[in-house]
Amino acid sequence: QVQLVESGGGSVQAGGSLRLSCASSGDTTSSVWMAWFRQTPGKEREGVAAISTGGGRTVYADSVKGRFTISQDKAKNTLYLQMNSLKIEDTAMYYCAAVTWMAYMTGFQALRTEDYNHWGQGTQVTVSS
Repeated sequence: QVQLVESGGGSVQAGGSLRLSCASSGDTTSSVWMAWFRQTPGKEREGVAAISTGGGRTVYADSVKGRFTISQDKAKNTLYLQMNSLKIEDTAMYYCAAVTWMAYMTGFQALRTEDYNHWGQGTQVTVSS
């Protein structure tokens, strides 16, 4: 089992920056990919950015390319999401997710919600004009 706890959310004006953190504990070595997702009321959860824990390969949603950067600190078991040039439409609850070897399947898609089997509780990001 992997436990995930997000932090770093808050309120910021458009054009500003925030850095989200996701501290993982438990069987952290079993995680294959980790990712950030976001969700607004009435909408489906969408993948924002993902990283392979072994090779560091990254994947981004088109909407955040060039503005967001996902990274990991293995020594601290922490995942980060640096968000720059924030837009009002980035307002959402942001969730950290991990997929472990047990759930990693052929056809895995790094930004597909159903491919992840561990989730944090979320941290709210609000961007205002």
